[in-house]
Amino acid sequence: MNEMSELKRLDDGQAASNEQDAQKGKYMTFKSGNEYFGLEIQYVNEIIQFQSITAIPETEDYIKGLINLRGKVIPVVDVRLRFKQEPFEYNDRTCIIVINVKSMLVGLIVEKIAEVVEIKEENILPPPSIGRADKSHHKYVYGIGKVGNSVKLLLDPDKLLNDDDLTVVEQANDMTLEEE
Repeated sequence: MNEMSELKRLDDGQAASNEQDAQKGKYMTFKSGNEYFGLEIQYVNEIIQFQSITAIPETEDYIKGLINLRGKVIPVVDVRLRFKQEPFEYNDRTCIIVINVKSMLVGLIVEKIAEVVEIKEENILPPPSIGRADKSHHKYVYGIGKVGNSVKLLLDPDKLLNDDDLTVVEQANDMTLEEE
């Protein structure tokens, strides 16, 4: 290998490392019910407009079905229903955040995107242990991010889906692979 291609390879590695560093501490925030949640930006693949969803029989109510995104079949989860909040009517502000969970794409239906914020590690507190019984979404929250005078509930995408949900996701991903 010549010196020039060796340098290029190092630069590529450095660029990937710099991109990860740039994303560190950044969160995509969205509204669900009366609360604001945050997802680490590294999990977010893209944000798309709400589109028609094909229902999957005999799945949890919060798994709304499947969408076809440029030839990829992606399962879609309604965040409000997942958190056992009141359902809401989808409108023109409703969108789908496509995230990468355990190397699989999953869509999260959210009421509206808020903003991308930077939350420093020292501004992230563990979730409170009091009042957990009535707040089922706390098991998906790994921290509370302080942003100015407000707080964002920081989600762990790996915990949003249980093992049965992952089976549905894997089957959807298998369908995509079979079609290719």
